[in-house]
Parts: sequence; C-alpha cells; structure tokens
Amino acid sequence: MINKIYKKIHNKYSTLFKFLFFLRYLFGIFFISLLIYFLTPHFFDLNKKDRRFQDYLSGSYGLTLNSFENIKYNSLPIPSYEIQNADIGLGENLIQMNVESIIVYPKLLNIYNYENSKKNILVLSKGKILLPESDLKFVIEHIKNLKNKLNFKNLNLKIIRNNLTLINLNKIYFSNYGYNKNLVEGELFDKKFKLSINENYDNINFRLLKTGISADIDFKKKIEDSKISGFFKIKILKSNFKFNFDFDGKQLNIYNSYFRSKNLSFNNESTITYLPFFYLSSIVNLEDINIEIFKDINLSKILTFKNLIKKININNEIYFKSKKFEKNLINNLNLNINLAYGKLIYSKKISILETFSSCDGDINLLEEYPILHFDCLVTAKDKMKLLRIFSIKHKIKEEMLKLNIKGKINILNNKIIFENITMNQDYQASKEDLNYFKESFENILLDKGFLNIFNLKKIREFILEIT
Repeated sequence: MINKIYKKIHNKYSTLFKFLFFLRYLFGIFFISLLIYFLTPHFFDLNKKDRRFQDYLSGSYGLTLNSFENIKYNSLPIPSYEIQNADIGLGENLIQMNVESIIVYPKLLNIYNYENSKKNILVLSKGKILLPESDLKFVIEHIKNLKNKLNFKNLNLKIIRNNLTLINLNKIYFSNYGYNKNLVEGELFDKKFKLSINENYDNINFRLLKTGISADIDFKKKIEDSKISGFFKIKILKSNFKFNFDFDGKQLNIYNSYFRSKNLSFNNESTITYLPFFYLSSIVNLEDINIEIFKDINLSKILTFKNLIKKININNEIYFKSKKFEKNLINNLNLNINLAYGKLIYSKKISILETFSSCDGDINLLEEYPILHFDCLVTAKDKMKLLRIFSIKHKIKEEMLKLNIKGKINILNNKIIFENITMNQDYQASKEDLNYFKESFENILLDKGFLNIFNLKKIREFILEIT
C-alpha cells in the first residue's frame, strides 16, 4: 500500500523533485561564490595598495595618511579594511591625530571598489588628538560640512592654548549619521557626559551625568563670519545662570545675564578678552547674598594656583542696593577690584543707615603668605544708632563717630597688625591699645579663618570686648 502511494506521488511530482534537487547545486555554487568573494581580499597584500587608501581618505574625508603600521582585511563580523596604528593629519596636516585603527566599512557590493562608494562608513577607533584651541572652530566646521559617514570610538581629545591644557575629554563616541547622529558621549572630569547637537548646529545641549549640571546654547544667525552670538543657560544643582553673548574669537561679551541660587543672585555685564592675554571687565549688580557662603571658600587651595593667578587681569565693579522693604544690614555697597600680575587692589564703600564706611588697600596673591593692607574710615552721625545695629546699648546720645583704622592682615596665618587707630579728634590708640585690639581681633574674629570676620555675632562680641 505504501509503495503504491510512493510510486503515485513520484510519478506525478517527479519533475518538481528533480527541480528541487537541482536547486541544491545552485545554492552550493552561490554559497561557494560568496565565500570566494568575501575571502579573496585576505590574500591581497594591502600594504602595497596604501596609495589607494591615502587617496580615499583625502578625497572623501579630507584626512592625510602620514604613516601606518599595517593594513589588513577583516571578513567577520562585517567585511572591512583596517589601517592599524596610523598617524593622520587634518587641514593641510596642521592638526595631527594618532589612532589605533582606521576602519573602512564598504557596502557589500563595493568590497573591491570601496574608494568610489559614498555610502562607506569610516571609523576612527582609540584615537588621541592634541588640538590647539584656535583650531577648534575649523574642526567643527569640517565635521559639520562632511557628507560622508564618520564615526569616532573611544577618542581622547585634549584642547590646549600656549602649551597649557584647557580641557580634557576622554572616551568620546560620536557619529554624524544614523540614530545617534550628532550625539557626543564621553568623560569629563572622570564623569560621563552627553552632548547633543541639532541638525542645523545652532543648538547644543550638554549634560554631565549624575552631577546635576546641564547647559543649553542657542546660536543666532551669523552677522559676520568672524563673530558668533547667542544665548547660554546653565544649571548647576539648584543654581541657574543665563546670559546673551557675542564672541569674535578674541573677545567674549556677556549681557542680559542673571544668576540665581539659594544664597546668591545677581545680574552683570562682562567683557572677557582672551588674546593676547586674559582680561575680565565686569559690572555686577548684587540682588541678594548670604554671607554664610564665604565659609565654604578654601583660600589656601585657591592660592596654590599661582601660575594661573599671575596670568589673570580683572577689573570688577560690584554694586548692591537693599530693596525698600527688605531687612538687610547693608543699605548700599560699592566695591571695585583690580587684579593684575597677582596684585589685587581694592576699594569699597558701604552705607548702613546713616553710617558710612570706606576702605582701600591691596594684596599680593603671589606671595607665600599674602598680606592684605587696609586703610578704613567709618563715619556715623549717631554712634548710638550704629551700636544698636549690633544690639549694643550705649548711654551717650547723638554722638558723632569718625573712626580711622590702618593695618594689615596675614590671610593664611590669620594674624593682624593695627598700625594706627584714631577716633574723632580726641583719641589715638597707644602701642598697648593696638596690641590689645590685635589680640582681641585674632581671638574673636579670626579664630576660624579670615573669611569668617563677616559674622555679625562675632563683630558684636568684638565691639563689646573693646568698649
């Protein structure tokens, strides 16, 4: 019975079975042909074809292949050509890069003719770039205008100016095509970051992951090729800072700025000049400040950067005016700070009710133990009103006060020397008085460091001690 069924099927579908058995030979031939097609480049001496790779990199990506160790072909997992340990240049060889491997992924039908395909993918893997800050704009413009597919994997980028490192970006991943187009990922200060750029390259979003730091930059249309302008916004934890800017490569102008945090808020206009030297000029209008923030400043650590300090030039004007219904100790403040070659010169004027104080002085921040010189004058129409501010009672009424104090403070060792103290026209401190004031000041106001002298409780305690 089974044999009859088999014969019946065989006789009826014999032509079909013969065709199917014939196809197995076609599949075999096709598979062997594919193997030969994909494996043949393994037998080529690709090092002798370096000129083809040089022309391809130059014509398609504007890269100059200066030297390499070896060129090999990989058939798995995807057919590709790999140039190992290569030194390449960009922009007439002005910008040098060292990469562990340059990988060309051609289309499957263009394995033997990859240099004529615009759909190839070029991957620069494990590269190191030492980039002068002045060439950064050129590199960005080059990548922006590149029409061929480019991918960076595990790239280390160091941006420098005058042989000094400005910023280190490590383990950078970037692609100018596909789902992650114009998304930059990497590490900054040993923290992972993400930087996304929109299609028109006029908006940049930056996030330093797990730190609470993020920033947005919107670029306006260029008025001139040499000048860019836009809007910048940065958020650091619960602090927000935003401003408009203009930049011409040498000078950065900041305006319409506003900073706000729990302990500090201000607006300012600044001009930052980068070339030929760093110079900052700004006008700052304080709206609110909590003097407790000074406790977190580490003066000793800041003063270790002496090489940086001597290269900074600053001219800052700081203003504060208390709002009508706010209870602030200070009604008005005008502080001028000039820093050049490590020497800081300052002058300040403060008004508290009907009391006025002015101080002038200087300090050389490059010294091992910087000394702050000061010459201060305090005038009050009514001494009693001034003392009431510090909750101090005084029996004498309507007594005018004119107090002049001159001296110097070692801001790291927390030592003070009073050179001269006079009050009104009837008192000049003796040597014994000056020593007494010195000991009281150091024990009360400088016991926890120079920046803690702004503590109102300590000021009250000091006044009570010497009166």
